Amino acid sequence: MASFGNAFSSSIGKKLIMGITGLFLISFLIVHCFINSLIFLNDGGVTFNEGAHFMGTNWVIRAMEIVLFAGLLLHIFQGFRLWALNRAARPVKYAVNNGAANSKWYSRSMGLLGTLLLIFLIVHVSKFWVASRFTGIPTNDANGNHDLFALMVETFKNPALVGLYVFSMGSLAYHLLHGFASAFQTLGWNHKKYTPIIKAVGVWYAIIISLLFAAMPLAIHFGLIK
Repeated sequence: MASFGNAFSSSIGKKLIMGITGLFLISFLIVHCFINSLIFLNDGGVTFNEGAHFMGTNWVIRAMEIVLFAGLLLHIFQGFRLWALNRAARPVKYAVNNGAANSKWYSRSMGLLGTLLLIFLIVHVSKFWVASRFTGIPTNDANGNHDLFALMVETFKNPALVGLYVFSMGSLAYHLLHGFASAFQTLGWNHKKYTPIIKAVGVWYAIIISLLFAAMPLAIHFGLIK
């Protein structure tokens, strides 16, 4: 048991946890994006509210929420630990440091991007998840479901919040551009034939997911979805 704990407290173990939790969160984003994208049906949010009602009342989904938050917190914790270890390993900066020669800027800025996303998550959870799970949503739609869509419409009247969401989705895109392929690499899933495919899928995933999430508050704010 001690050796198992030591393995996950080592640098390699920390990266392994980052990879596993990263892939789990990538899977969650697909589901979350699909449910939210139902607003683009432009039916007054009826179908979206049905999906949100299912997600909020299904006991399997509610149980997975606990796993999701545990995975998210572990991902954040391990990410900051790795960032701190990397900083400590190089306490004195090199006189000449041309990091761009070996890596993209976003690969070297995962700590910053992660921090920006953490700030966004705090706002997002307080605005929507807390309301849908604890404080309640005051209105119902025509089918008797909590009108989460109406809450979105009201929330995204605020241009500052719309700006925050769009900016944060830019941070998410860059975070995923590195994190998607890195998660597979950390788990040892490298192959000269398949690695280029994984990287290409990761690029398209980062672009599509981030654009869809950013388009939602913009479309609502400018009245394209009602």
